[in-house]
Parts: sequence; C-alpha cells; structure tokens
Amino acid sequence: MSEAPLSPATQARVFLPLAVVTLVWSSTWLVIRDQIALVPPTWSVAYRFAVGAMAMMAYAAVTKQTLRLTREGWRMAIAVGITQFVLNFNFVYRAEHYVTSGLVAVVFALLVVPNAILGRIFLGQGLSGRFVAGSVVAGLGIAMLFIHELAAGGAGQAAVAAGIGFTLMAIMSASTANVLQATETAKRQPMVAVLAWAMAIGSGLNMLIALATVGPPMFDPRPAYALGTLYLGVIGSALTFPLYFGVVRAIGPARAAYSSVVIPVLAMGLSTIFEGYRWSALPAAGGLLTLAGLVIALKARSPAR
Repeated sequence: MSEAPLSPATQARVFLPLAVVTLVWSSTWLVIRDQIALVPPTWSVAYRFAVGAMAMMAYAAVTKQTLRLTREGWRMAIAVGITQFVLNFNFVYRAEHYVTSGLVAVVFALLVVPNAILGRIFLGQGLSGRFVAGSVVAGLGIAMLFIHELAAGGAGQAAVAAGIGFTLMAIMSASTANVLQATETAKRQPMVAVLAWAMAIGSGLNMLIALATVGPPMFDPRPAYALGTLYLGVIGSALTFPLYFGVVRAIGPARAAYSSVVIPVLAMGLSTIFEGYRWSALPAAGGLLTLAGLVIALKARSPAR
C-alpha cells in the first residue's frame, strides 16, 4: 500500500522538535569550523560527546529516567555510538578542514537519499519515481557547487575532493544511525538511556583513536573553544539528538530529513557572514537546484507495495 500522509496530530507532534533541531544544527556547522583551528578533530569530537553524555545522564537523574539497558539495548547503544558519534562526526570535522561549513551543510542535505534507500531495504518503506528524480536534481545542484569550488582553485582540487569525500562518508554513517533508530528494536529501548550511553561510548572510542593517532589530549585555551564545546555538547547534542531521533522513530528516517532542506540555507547564510563565502551565479544556481531537488524528493509518496 502507499505511504499515508501524516495526520494533523502527528504533524503537530513532530513540528516543534524538527524546528528546534533545524535552528540549532544550522549554527553548529559554524561552531565546528572554529573547533578545528588547533585541536585535532578526534579530540574535539571526544570532548563534545563527553559533555553530551554527562548532560544526558544529568537530565536522566533529574527526570528520574532509567539509564539501564538490556543486552539488546547495549547493542543498539554501541552501534549508534560507532556510526553516529565516532564515524559521522570525525568525517564531518575533517571535511570542514577543506571546504566551508556552509558547503558541507549543503552536501549533508543529501542525507535524505541514503535514509530513503536504506529505509526501503531494511524497513520496507517504498521509493517512488518522483523521489528518484528529485534526488538526481539535487545531485546536479551539488555538482554545480563543487564545480565552482574547483574552478575557483582556492583550496585546490585535491582539498575540495577530500571535503566531498569526507562529507559523503559522514552522510552514510549518519544514515546508518538514522535507520537503526527507526527499527522496532530501537523503539523498544529508552531513548535517553540509549543516547546517553551511545555518546559515552562514542567519546571513549574517540579518545582511544585520538591517543593512538595524534597523541595525548590537546585543548585550545581560547574561551571560544570551551564555550563552543559546551554548546555543541549540551545544545547541539544532548538537546537535539533525542528530539531528532524521536522524530525518526515517529515518522521514519526519510521524512525526518525534512530538516535537511532548511538547515543548509541557514548554514550558508552564516557561512556568508562569518566565513566570507562569496556567491556567484553558478553556486547560487547549484544551491537552489539542490534544495529544489530535495523538496521534490521529500514530497514524493511511496509507491504501492
């Protein structure tokens, strides 16, 4: 059967969480850019999710929510910790070494594509021709953005290619975590407990990786770095991930990616203001084409099945 439109009650229930996530995550791209000035990315990721895990555990204590997990719950926490809080964020932080935060955010909007494809494979959710067509249009828009970057020659073709590659790997890692959260197994687990332990596991693994690859802990003494770490850990993680994954559980990973259409618009605006990104006809057309393609894809209904 076809995927039914969301009921007014469901729309009301998911609108506010998605609005909060969209506004917060639009700003985190720029904060991440500042985080990688002096400190190796893996250490910055480790600090972020150590703060996030502590904030979530404090929230659980205040609200008297359990942090206990079953064996099934621990497997879910480990899987989400590795895919979301180790792989995804290490790739994102590294991507921002090579291209502006706004461009990484625009490419990351393609998260809707693997979310829908993996949802089809593992959750039985259908794919329509309109979705495929919209995804192709969005891909052409992304190509136009990076043709402009390559032609500009600022960071060099190898750097731009690295930025694209790291972002695409981040998308696949995040999409895996998204689909995991939409499974019936995840829905049986307490959200706060799974995410608190997933962040703690992710932070611990990041610390081990950092020790093995770049050496002892490093910390940027600037107040902006400390404040940025707190913002990313508490607001950008402990607040937003429970909201976002709650929406994923409620309406599925593809529909939850509606936020990815708006986030790059706001992120590119911030990049223009704070990073000096300069628009010309080609990247402007590419950005609009990307967003148009995503809107087409997200408005598609699943085919009968």
